[in-house]
Formats: sequence, C-alpha cells, structure tokens
Amino acid sequence: MSHELIEKSKKYLWLPFTQMKDYDENPIIIESGQGIKMKDTDGKEYYDGFSALWLNVHGHRKKELDEAIKKQLDKIAHSTLLGMTNIPATELAEKLIEISPEKLTRVFYSDSGAEAMEIALKMAFQYWMNIGRPEKQKFIAMHNGYHGDTIGAVSVGSIDLYHQVYGPLMFESYKAPIPFVYHSKSGDPTTCRDECLHILEQLLIEKHQEIAALSIESMVQGAGGMIVMPDGFLAGVRELCTKYDVLMIVDEVATGFGRTGKMFACEHEGVQPDLMAVGKGITGGYLPIAATLTTEEIYQAFYDDYDKLKTLFHGHSYTGNQLGCAVALENLRLFEKEKLVEEVAEKAKYLHKLLEELKSLPYVGDIRQLGFMCGIELVFSKETKEPLPKEKRIGYQATLKMRELGMLTRPLGDTIVFMPPHVSTKEELKEMVAIMKEAIIEVTNEVTSVGA
Repeated sequence: MSHELIEKSKKYLWLPFTQMKDYDENPIIIESGQGIKMKDTDGKEYYDGFSALWLNVHGHRKKELDEAIKKQLDKIAHSTLLGMTNIPATELAEKLIEISPEKLTRVFYSDSGAEAMEIALKMAFQYWMNIGRPEKQKFIAMHNGYHGDTIGAVSVGSIDLYHQVYGPLMFESYKAPIPFVYHSKSGDPTTCRDECLHILEQLLIEKHQEIAALSIESMVQGAGGMIVMPDGFLAGVRELCTKYDVLMIVDEVATGFGRTGKMFACEHEGVQPDLMAVGKGITGGYLPIAATLTTEEIYQAFYDDYDKLKTLFHGHSYTGNQLGCAVALENLRLFEKEKLVEEVAEKAKYLHKLLEELKSLPYVGDIRQLGFMCGIELVFSKETKEPLPKEKRIGYQATLKMRELGMLTRPLGDTIVFMPPHVSTKEELKEMVAIMKEAIIEVTNEVTSVGA
C-alpha cells in the first residue's frame, strides 16, 4: 500500500514550496500522528520538529480539540458570514479581542495568513480613501520580509528567491532595512537597530504623504531565516509610523499564539498595531482559520450608508467557518487551562541552553531564538561568515539526515528551522536537539573537501 500511494503522489500531486524532482527522490507520506510525533505509511515515527509548518500547538490528536470539532459537527459544519454570522465565529471574535493588544477591537476572518495580510493591505489602502486622503496609496515593506504567497502579500515581501520571478505581477512598494545583527558590519545590536531606524525615518520624511502603511513581521522574520530583531526595533518602528501618520500592519501569523513566549510577539515591546494578521496557531494547527484584527478608528471609516460605497468588498467562501472557529475557541481555552504561554517562556530557557551546545560545532555560525522559534545558520567559515556552497545544499541535506534519524523539519537555505510544538517536554526537546546535532555533524563532515 505504501509503495502504491507513493507512486500516486508522484503521479498526481504538486506540492507547495517543493521542487518535485527532490520529492521524487525522497518521497514521504504521513499516515497518522499522536502527541508531537507523526508516523509515515511505512510505520516509521518522526518528531514534529517544525510544528507541521509552524502551526501545531498541542501536538496531534489532542482529545479536547477533536471533541470540539465533533460537537460542532452535530450542529452545523458551515454557513456563510456574508451578511450574517454564527455562534463560534462571534464568540471567537470576542475572545481574540480580549487577548490581543488593547487598541484592536474588530475581527475580519479569512482562511490563511496570506489572506489575512492581503485583507490588511486592502483595509489600509481603502481607509485613506474613505477618509478623503486618496494620495496615501503606497506601502513600505521590510527587506527580507515574507507575508505569504498571494500577490498583495508578495508585493510587500522582499525575498528574491521567492518573489523575484513575480515582479511583473506585483505592485511597487518602498523597501526599508531590517537589522540582521549576525550579518551586519558592526555586529552590534544597538548600532544595527539605530542605523535601520534612521534609514526608515529618512524614507518617511521624504515619502510619508503618499504612504498608506508599513508591513512588518513581529519580532522575528520567519521565512527570511529566523532573524530576531534587536531590542527596541519593533517599538521604534511603531514610534515612526505614529510620528509620520502611517498605519502599522503587524504580521503575527507565525509568531502569534504563544510561539515566542508571549501570546503575541508584539507584546515583548508593548507595540499596538493598527492592523494585525493572525493564523497558524489560532486553531492549534487543526483547521484553516485566519483573521485580520484592526482598530475602531479604521472600522468606523468603513461604516456608513451603503450608497456612500465605503463597504469593504472582500470575502472568502469559508470565512468564519464554524468547525474552525469552534476548535479555535477550544484551543484558546486550553491555552488558559494549561498556561501554555508561560510554559513556552519557561521551557525556552532550557531550550536556549541545549542550543548553546551546538555553537561549538565547526560549521554552526549563528543560533537565533525567541521562545520556540529557532534558526541554526550553517556557514563555511565561522570567522569570516563565508556561506557554504549553495550547490551543495547542506541545509537541505542536514534535514534529510534528520528525517533518517527520526525528526521532520525544513531548512531556509542553510538555516535549519526548529519550531517544536508548545507542549514538547524538556526530555523531548533534548532528544530533538540531539538529532539536529548528529545530523549537522554527519553532513558537515563532508564540507572540508567541499570548499578546498
């Protein structure tokens, strides 16, 4: 059966962010999961080292989440949110506003983080139109940023590998630098932060009259390489957006729901966004629900008689789906009951100690961590930070070796992503880091001859 399914997967599927030639050489089909482990069709078990793409919270087959879906299924699976609402969507909206930054008061649902960002962009654009300032139409994106793969989200992204080919489809946005301390000239977090804020302010001084909003990932750039912002940078961006009358869109899709040791990463610096996109962990990794949260001021700019044409003409078929909202509500109840955010913050200290042991490895250049968001960057030279030869794909080879050793994750170039489920125990964290260490050692043992 396993061989037959693999052949079908090769024949019929086109997988996301996957060069299918790679998949054909190293196929895998997941059959089941329990706790923080998954099992493939051959019966082999793997640790879920990247939370099923950064979204699993409680592990797989969490009884309470399973039951929440079954209970809702006995009532209704889905009804539209166009012109009406439903019980779980309404109750979840109240809960999201309760746990989010104080300034945010309204919830608009969608199906994925990219859609949540797309909606935020449209809201920001139309907000200025609705209040009589149509000249504010441009956006600022951060270098190395990633907000998803729809055209609007790509337009405020800035990773050439993912985005360059779609240039003719994208709208133009201004780009501002993000402080990447490890690869900066000074190597000093304060200097790096201040230089980037200065450049951003110069851009705002010159262009703020035409800029509708700035989009930024919250505290950590995920797909860009797990780049953790130095202290004070996100707060500094907020101050500049306020000073120059530009809306701040904060992307909490990957960082939200406890992943960094706070419910939302912007809480680390007390930042109040004008718009905030959330997704991934919102349902505990069960169903595709996302949301765009915004302020009452922005909401009121759309509230008027229909003939004024201020309506936000946007929606999706499954917006506010009852099954997704029901499991999201139970997920958030479990956050409170099991004190998950506090647990992540505490276990992150232990994880930091484990990861520090990897620093002695000859090809580990940098380790970046905030809570349970971690990136281990492999380099050819620790002294010069010279990268490994791209054609050798050492990061990819290391994750294949980790798969062989019993853990699944994906690399970002030569940066290994480690984002375990929130409920991972200290013993499980220790075992997963040990797998990473063994895989990195085995794969990089060949590197000596690579660069000669």
